[in-house]
Amino acid sequence: MTMTPAEADKILSVAFAPWVLELGLTVEAVGEDRAVLRLPWSDRLAREGGGLSGQALMAAADTAVVIAVSAARDGFVPMTTVQQSTSFQRAVTGADVLIEAVLTKLGRRMAFADVTLSDAASGALAARASTVYALLD
Repeated sequence: MTMTPAEADKILSVAFAPWVLELGLTVEAVGEDRAVLRLPWSDRLAREGGGLSGQALMAAADTAVVIAVSAARDGFVPMTTVQQSTSFQRAVTGADVLIEAVLTKLGRRMAFADVTLSDAASGALAARASTVYALLD
């Protein structure tokens, strides 16, 4: 059974630190091997020059993968980030960001995913991330 966005939003509300919740992430869609989250634009997350901060984008990517793994496993399981490599391609200014995490391999103890972060207004690719997670349960 595929997890619903409402079920995934519930995981967001209970499984993440308060500062992650302050990003305002919402789940747009979930599938058997993916999740799409929205990071709403906020001046609080902008850096000098008006672009969304890289730290906020990296946290959003990390969070999206946790939701994708949770969807694939039919519920949240404890996990920890082992590796995340992010390449920033363009600044996002004044627009929400759509984050799509796609699992490339899900094993019993490890998960691998690729993440794209796009300007929701223009569709332009803002960043890509490659991630590895250790599943602790």
